[in-house]
Amino acid sequence: MANYYLWFKALHIAFMVTWFAGLFYLPRLFIYHAETADTASRERFHVMERRLFVMTVIGAVLTWVFGLTLAFINSAVFDTRWFSIKIVLVVGLVVYQFRCWLWIRRLHGISETQTTRWLRWFNEVPVLLLLAIIILAVVKP
Repeated sequence: MANYYLWFKALHIAFMVTWFAGLFYLPRLFIYHAETADTASRERFHVMERRLFVMTVIGAVLTWVFGLTLAFINSAVFDTRWFSIKIVLVVGLVVYQFRCWLWIRRLHGISETQTTRWLRWFNEVPVLLLLAIIILAVVKP
């Protein structure tokens, strides 16, 4: 398995990018969805959100699979503090993704325009998590 370490690392990064791309755009769709007034647009946003959410789930699962594969190949990372913190942040990202799923369900049942102020802040969370995770993985403080 060690011979494939760099391949697993490349796949881990590729699916991490997929996961984050979805999480960067999904809350933006929520904002557009909440601000639209007509039924056809609301339905279109709901379809887009569901499809993008599926993509983020696939990206998340494969990021975890290849990330854990890397960790088991190099099991010394389990004894490092930076890796423990990274895992906590990635679990936070899973919680964030679950909250996105709840927003999809919530917005599907709403027929009037909603305020988007909270969603605009919510949209920034994955950026902060991404920066922290990358710093931990690269710098290993």
